[in-house]
Amino acid sequence: MKTKNSTPFTGYQKLVILILALTQFTVILDFMIMSPLGDMLMKSMNIKPAAFGITVSAYGISSGVSGLLTAGFADKFDRKRLLLLFYVGFVAGTVFCGISQNFASLLIARIVTGLFGGVIGGTSMAIITDLFFFQQRGRALGFIQMAFGASQVLGVPFGIMLGNWWGWQMPFFLTAGLAAFTAIAIAAFIRPVNDHLRLQQDRTALVHLWRTVVKGDYQIGFAVTALISIGGFMMMPLGSIFAINNLRITSAQLPLLFMVAGVSSLIVVPLIGRLSDKINKVKLFAIATAWMMTACVIYSNLSATPFSWVVVINILLMIGVISRMVPSSALISSIPSPADRGAFMSVNASMAQIAGAVAAIAAGLIVTQQDKFSPLRHYDTVGYVTVIMSLMSMFLIGRVNKLVLTRERAGELVLTADEQPLTADY
Repeated sequence: MKTKNSTPFTGYQKLVILILALTQFTVILDFMIMSPLGDMLMKSMNIKPAAFGITVSAYGISSGVSGLLTAGFADKFDRKRLLLLFYVGFVAGTVFCGISQNFASLLIARIVTGLFGGVIGGTSMAIITDLFFFQQRGRALGFIQMAFGASQVLGVPFGIMLGNWWGWQMPFFLTAGLAAFTAIAIAAFIRPVNDHLRLQQDRTALVHLWRTVVKGDYQIGFAVTALISIGGFMMMPLGSIFAINNLRITSAQLPLLFMVAGVSSLIVVPLIGRLSDKINKVKLFAIATAWMMTACVIYSNLSATPFSWVVVINILLMIGVISRMVPSSALISSIPSPADRGAFMSVNASMAQIAGAVAAIAAGLIVTQQDKFSPLRHYDTVGYVTVIMSLMSMFLIGRVNKLVLTRERAGELVLTADEQPLTADY
């Protein structure tokens, strides 16, 4: 008899992974493209580092608020319909970004995009948790997290080149076009995900949200997510500006830098996904965090550096950031009960977005720049703050693991050969 660790994905599960990976690819690309386009945007719109940090954080704050406002409803609707509704709004918001003419209109566009994009991540995670065994989720999440690397390999470098050729607006139009195609795939191929509706209790959306937010076990998961997001994102918003003005790489080299780092992510993430289903997820998370902290301190203290060394250190940093995401996501996704899963994932995604926004604002306030062509100052301080947040996340992930072990001992996560995930119709 095969164990759940060795059970292969069904054809439908593979299709869901592909579509959700495309969904995450476009959302991550829309979010991440702001960083490499930062130097273009700051110079074309005459934006200061603090103002640019606000522009980046506007997406995170609005998406976090949106996720919180809709969390109470997340378990009361078919997850496919909820995903499609907000994804269409995300497409419209991305187009709005592309037609922005100044700082104010771009800020509004990022807020609109975030309002719709904030629900997508949590809903996608709820779908994965509904359709896959706990012992399969590391592999499933590993493939979906490849969207992060793919956005750097394909989207970000190509977007930068388009920005260099035709202006910074073009990457947003490219993202919107791909997202429109993905929306059609969601509508056509993903089946309704609504078995959780049979588990619902008779309580209002507000009560459902409140009970989800105040539950102690869930709060530990939210706190871990926030710390991981701050630690993983704080250096990114000003990353391209630091690379150009401090490390002295050129705008033409920037796409290659992101592409090589993205390729390394595509190679590493599936391996991490498999490892997370076979070895202790906490140990894997701790190793990845220690790796990331070391690379973070080294990178943030660099000055003018040969391009080859910038590439190597950036790869090491990206591997550390990515490698933390898979084991932590697999553990955190196992905290909520099925009836609370949508609400929990929505709130959790909101915590990630809001924490990322706080990180962007904090980085913008810490870092200074004399003029738009001068090196950034105090970027090393951003690196040290990242290390502190990462150490705190290592402590709390152990608490999460204890919660998961308790559920395993109670038989809630280790399924027998005859049992199926919540939504078995695949």
